[in-house]
Amino acid sequence: MPLLKRKRNYARLLIILAGALPLISGLIFTVIDARHTLHQQQVNAANTLLFQAEKMSDRGWDMITSLHRYHYQPCSQIQNNLLRTDMLSAYFRAIGKLQDDRVSCSSAYGLEPGSLKEIIMRDPPVTGRAWWSLSLTGTAGVPNRPAAIFVRQLPDGEGFWAIIDGQYLIDFMNAVGESHGYQLSMRFGHGAPISAGNDEAAKSSFFTAQTYQAISNHYPISVSVIAPGTELTRAWRHVVFNFLPVAIIFSILLMAFTANWLQRRLSWRDEIRRAIHGHQFTVHYQPVYNARLQRCFGVEALLRWTTPSGKVIRPDIFISAAEAEGMIVPLTRHLIHLLVEDVQSWQVEPGFHLAINVAAGHLQHPDFVSDMLKLAEKVKHQQIVITLELTERSLIQEGDDVARKLDELRKVGIKVAIDDFGTGHCSLSYLMTFSLDYLKIDRGFINAIESLGSETPVLDAIINLSLKLRLQILGEGVETALQLLYLQQRGVMLIQGYYYAQPMNNTALKGWLKRKGRLPIQTVNQATSE
Repeated sequence: MPLLKRKRNYARLLIILAGALPLISGLIFTVIDARHTLHQQQVNAANTLLFQAEKMSDRGWDMITSLHRYHYQPCSQIQNNLLRTDMLSAYFRAIGKLQDDRVSCSSAYGLEPGSLKEIIMRDPPVTGRAWWSLSLTGTAGVPNRPAAIFVRQLPDGEGFWAIIDGQYLIDFMNAVGESHGYQLSMRFGHGAPISAGNDEAAKSSFFTAQTYQAISNHYPISVSVIAPGTELTRAWRHVVFNFLPVAIIFSILLMAFTANWLQRRLSWRDEIRRAIHGHQFTVHYQPVYNARLQRCFGVEALLRWTTPSGKVIRPDIFISAAEAEGMIVPLTRHLIHLLVEDVQSWQVEPGFHLAINVAAGHLQHPDFVSDMLKLAEKVKHQQIVITLELTERSLIQEGDDVARKLDELRKVGIKVAIDDFGTGHCSLSYLMTFSLDYLKIDRGFINAIESLGSETPVLDAIINLSLKLRLQILGEGVETALQLLYLQQRGVMLIQGYYYAQPMNNTALKGWLKRKGRLPIQTVNQATSE
């Protein structure tokens, strides 16, 4: 069926999406987790660098503090001490004294080596502070290797300075960043960056490079850690390999859960249940003509299903589906509810017949008799005669129990008919076994009528058998005047088919009964053709 097929196609797509969702979400999660992991690695690396830089700063300021004992002492007296202290102290390139902006004494440059600007190869920073530090690209003695200078200036213009060789920091940065391919940078104050590591880190790759910067809480020191995109890729792959098996298992479970949920949701059972609650079912009525009375004898109730989109579901499809899905009883009860609502507005004579189709599943249900008695009770004020139309298949199973139920219903005036007789598999003996009132001849036998003199042995046999059994006969599917005349000549007085009237909704039926319900079939056809 197109509607269900379309929904099943959507269901397959939804199952695929359900399976893909954990994988896609997992991939996004792994990227986020890889970024977080890389960020933590960068934080750890930056903290390690800051810790080492702070230790170096501690050494530098400790050296400045120790040089304070040479305050007011001429360089000639302390030169050897400075040289000895510098040689015995690790990390230091040079130490000395200042007088204003000139280096008055130095362990590396001798007496009166020049200005501070000449030694650090740049203008000293204007900080307004007595204590300051600065990272350098180099010094006068070692111009091609970074360093860091620490300066203490006293109010009287004298001061002390110490230069730490940047190679120690570079070696340490290389040790920290080598395994991850980091590009590391460190600044003291607003000085030049001391850099080490992978110069290609900031270049593009599948993932862009990630930069992390940190500042010391104790000294004016900042560090920058740039992780290359390849490092993020490596971290992502590591997370993916750990997460992927879990994602696949979860994907399979979610697909199974979705398929199970959709199977319940898209099954005919749930479709029919939602259609009942959504008022998608309506009843159409096809009039039955009584040739003896020459007027409408009654109607057959036909359930119709129209979806909210306007799609009409064929009765043979949804009735079969309802039987297969165990929904035929709720569906028939819904039909009864709709019938009761419609009948309230009818204006018909006493004895007007209302035929409803009863499925085997409902006939064999324990509540079948009570359901039919409730229907009869609710329409009895209209004095309508209810006719239950059963298929031959309904009579095959649980024959004794079915016969008992039918006898009980016939006692209260409900009629029983066999629908589509001759197309099932039951024995002719069932016509004598069960209490029946009507026999409906299937339209397939009616269509075999080609002329008044033609032979239709099966149809004739059914008619003769029914007459001998004193059963009322109804020919359904009558579409031509020839078929009508053929049946009337053989004693078939009840006619149903497009030749007389098509199925119509309740509103149309009430208008039709008022205009044509009492007219002979020939007059009805003339009025229709006009």
